[in-house]
Amino acid sequence: MHTSNFRPVTPEIVNELKRICGDAHVFFDDDKKLAKYSRDKVPADYGHMPEVVVLPRTALEIANIVKLANRELIPITPRAAGSGLSGGAVPVYGGILLSVERMNDILEIDDQNLMTVVEPGVITNKLDRELRDYGLFFAGYPMSDEFCFIGGNVAENAGGGRAVKYGVTGQYIKGVEVVTAGGEIVQFGGKRIKDVTGYDMVQLMVGSEGTLGIFSKIFIKLLPRPTVRQAVLVLFENPATAIAVVPEIVTAGKLVPTSIEFMDGFTFSLASKALNEDFPYEKIGAALLFEVDGTNLALVSEDTATIRRICREGGALAEYPATTEPEIERFWRVRKRIPWEILRYTPYQSVEDIVVPIASIPRTLSYLKQISAKYDVAIPVIGHAGDGNLHAIPLKNPASSIEHWEAVLPALLKDIYTMTAELGGTISGEHGIGHKRRDYMNLVMSEAHLDMMRNIKRALDPNNILNPGKVFSI
Repeated sequence: MHTSNFRPVTPEIVNELKRICGDAHVFFDDDKKLAKYSRDKVPADYGHMPEVVVLPRTALEIANIVKLANRELIPITPRAAGSGLSGGAVPVYGGILLSVERMNDILEIDDQNLMTVVEPGVITNKLDRELRDYGLFFAGYPMSDEFCFIGGNVAENAGGGRAVKYGVTGQYIKGVEVVTAGGEIVQFGGKRIKDVTGYDMVQLMVGSEGTLGIFSKIFIKLLPRPTVRQAVLVLFENPATAIAVVPEIVTAGKLVPTSIEFMDGFTFSLASKALNEDFPYEKIGAALLFEVDGTNLALVSEDTATIRRICREGGALAEYPATTEPEIERFWRVRKRIPWEILRYTPYQSVEDIVVPIASIPRTLSYLKQISAKYDVAIPVIGHAGDGNLHAIPLKNPASSIEHWEAVLPALLKDIYTMTAELGGTISGEHGIGHKRRDYMNLVMSEAHLDMMRNIKRALDPNNILNPGKVFSI
């Protein structure tokens, strides 16, 4: 169907939603409450007000809401914590905003099968705390673990700082209970490590950004928790020197660190100064934060020593080892503080999420420098150097007007994405497409590829009610 066929939310619809969820869990005609659900962590101009917000508590309530929406041709946007960076949780056509915030129970921790079963509104860090007592952990979680929900992690197939060694969210999702566009409750997968019975519907749902179904239950594979962690922060004079040591560590060092975080001089200094850290700022062009973990102290220490040696041989300015939890967290605080400090520096920015083959990172940084000069716009870079995922963040030039910034941004982003595609990369590694990157998909995918995805969407959601306007245009 065409999106112009969507119908408005009437008072009668609101009354039906209240019958399903209870009066207290339906917000309507209250701009202050609705505004909270009008955007995620992308800039405000990507936002859009919902007509009504519903907070279901069970899969059955979700199913009844979806049946109503499907019958009445009302768009429905699923939302987890709203911490996403692609506009994925923004109700671009108004309609019903369905928040899973009340579905926040850890249903089971099964240490016999190394599995946990959770509702989609569980905060990622809450799950991690619970798993500590069992000596287990969910290895695929992202950097925003203090506030993001598991449901959002799965919907975006989020990644994070530990993806070098452990991979991303999707690798640990073994089952999902999903409410379909027709309002059926279906379970795919379960507590099975191996399963090739039919199409892999679990992985089709992972990363589908709420366009194919709404999660009501998630089965996560767990790993034994590492008992030893060590980190080393290494400073370099320039980004090229820093990036050059990364493949050396994997090839010559024959080891896979847990994390290899890259910060350019600008971002590292900005966050470090905000935290009152004392580093030789005038010399720093880039920083790398390595973490190594395991269960054998001697092996972890040996790997950390190898990283330090390779960095020294590669021209490092300084190294700062960390062997205790407080020391390690001190360095991670710098890395995690960067997005917030950039936001304080200027609210006019675009957090990008490009990913390239690891060997192409130096050329990517060089091209970003050229694009920065072409548009007279600073593009600081942070990222996960071990897996080629870079967050290039164009910032409005303080000397130019907001109108000029808004006028040049689409062309600037197109240049970044085109360059990324030419290097064998793509436009999102962990943040997703949403509607922020939707219109750039044809730069990295053929029309045949896009049509295959559209056909899947039409088959599973013929009325296009589930998160319409996201990932690609119908």
